[in-house]
Amino acid sequence: MKDFAKWWPVLLVGLLLFVFLFSMRDASPPQVRRAEVAYSEFKQLLRDRRVSDIRLSDTTASATIRPAGGDLGPDQDEYVRVNLPSLSDPELMPLIETSGAVVTVEAPKEEGGNWLFSLLPWLIFLGIYFWFWHRMQSNLAGRFGGRDPSEFLSGSASKEVKRKKRVTFDDVAGQEAAKREVAELVDFLRDPERYRRLGAEPPRGVLLMGPPGTGKTLLARALAGEADVNFYHTSASEFIEMFVGVGASRVRKMFEEAKKRAPSIIFIDELDAVGRVRGTGLGGGNDEREQTLNQILAEMDGFSGHEAVIVLAATNRPDVLDPALLRPGRFDRHVTLELPDREAREAILKVHTRNMPLAADVDLKTLASATPGFSGADLKNLVNEAAMAAARAGAHAIDMRNFDEMRDKVMMGTVRSLAIRPDEKHRLAIHESGHTVVAHFLPTADPIYKVTIIPRGRALGGTHMLPEEERHTLPEDYLKDRLAVMLGGRTAEKVLLGNVSSGADDDIKKATQMARAMVARWGMSEEVGPVDLRQSEDHPFLGREIAQPRRFSETTAHDVDAAVSHLLREAEARAEEIISDNLAGMKSLVQRLEERETLSAEEVRACLGTAKARGSAA
Repeated sequence: MKDFAKWWPVLLVGLLLFVFLFSMRDASPPQVRRAEVAYSEFKQLLRDRRVSDIRLSDTTASATIRPAGGDLGPDQDEYVRVNLPSLSDPELMPLIETSGAVVTVEAPKEEGGNWLFSLLPWLIFLGIYFWFWHRMQSNLAGRFGGRDPSEFLSGSASKEVKRKKRVTFDDVAGQEAAKREVAELVDFLRDPERYRRLGAEPPRGVLLMGPPGTGKTLLARALAGEADVNFYHTSASEFIEMFVGVGASRVRKMFEEAKKRAPSIIFIDELDAVGRVRGTGLGGGNDEREQTLNQILAEMDGFSGHEAVIVLAATNRPDVLDPALLRPGRFDRHVTLELPDREAREAILKVHTRNMPLAADVDLKTLASATPGFSGADLKNLVNEAAMAAARAGAHAIDMRNFDEMRDKVMMGTVRSLAIRPDEKHRLAIHESGHTVVAHFLPTADPIYKVTIIPRGRALGGTHMLPEEERHTLPEDYLKDRLAVMLGGRTAEKVLLGNVSSGADDDIKKATQMARAMVARWGMSEEVGPVDLRQSEDHPFLGREIAQPRRFSETTAHDVDAAVSHLLREAEARAEEIISDNLAGMKSLVQRLEERETLSAEEVRACLGTAKARGSAA
């Protein structure tokens, strides 16, 4: 049927062409050696008795002419055509009768032409009608996602049945607390009767919350794999269609299928697409979304019972979910998946590299320390990029250099080929050396990992530091040291070159944000005191701030600005003091950095000497 729909215009044109040619077919003899003769000449041929047969119509005559020398056979005959002025010519019919020719008279053509030709307009009309009908059917199928209506109403939830190779808790690293939260569901799914005998009811639903890439979907698959039950996976956006009621129908179908194959797990990804607060205008507030949400609430409320079916859902926007979803009896348990700490990142790296050939110099602990803020998905991507880099180089194993290169690429971007002038390169080396020197000599600053002046992404260089330990609270002295490190590059330009450049744009931006957080959020200013004066709220999972209206006076805002400026100037003064006290080592570092472009921690220590013991007083 698809092939016919594709080629039917060609077939229609061919049919019309055939009808036209058939209707216009000429009945004249197939071979014409002499196309036409004059009417007077034709009458003379009749008088000479050279015409053997004639086919007469109302306006023309076709005749067979014998050769002048006598009858030499039919292969020597000539076939001619003549236009007749009128059959009422009084001389024509007597000449024909006396010529001895065999006369055949054609029937006159009906007005309007051949009957097949008369069907041509109807065929064109039917072809246009069929074309519009086909387009309408195609558009309707497109609305159904290319499926028939029954399949469309059933939705596209993918089902994973029991299999030999399945995801288990061993494949989920770095989320031990979340695994413990959902592990007891495995016992229920394996033996639900043991819980029913004691009157215990399992959780209706488990809501997995966390930043993108932390492993919410992976944890749901691992739960199904550990319990060895059927697993139904769909996205909440699959329920929303332009037809009201389709989403609710899909929810019913999905729960019916899950109950038939119980025990089973239903996993709804990105629940916020359908579960937003009703009646506030969030998400559009359309009837289809609210009907779908109501159907989910009804299915989970126990009206139709699904004791052997557990619903898992994932979202990174729990703040916009409808309260009816979050109450006990719907999603009883809320499991939060956080970004992994250093130990968790090391465990995740071990999972993703267990089947990869690693070189002897690969240190996953160091790599875990060098990737703060990376999610599980980020680490998986890092390992894959390093493997691809090693494959492009023709290596047989992945070495630490591949991981370092891909880490820099993920964090800062691809290396840029820029034609940097010598004076710009010298300033860039001074700038990065300023960060390095200040970080090297401050007691609570994170230790240096490497420093580079190779342009990547939007950055012309970078000073990389690795925290010795994961910090969950940030002490005031640590934050002040970080401010001094951020402003160290600008200060070094001012000390060694006598002026500053625009290269400190990002440093000043980050330092100002941190200083404002110290004053307005964390109460680290004696002038302002412990007052919450923030103008934005950090989203717990999206990693960005949400603006909120200011609730303090202009006088207070002025005091906050003054306190922020004081912190920044104090940090700049500390950085200038450290650089001035270690000017010789810094000049050596600048020269070495211009020559090598990238220096490791050992090379930095060789230029600057031994720093103060970490953790000592400033």
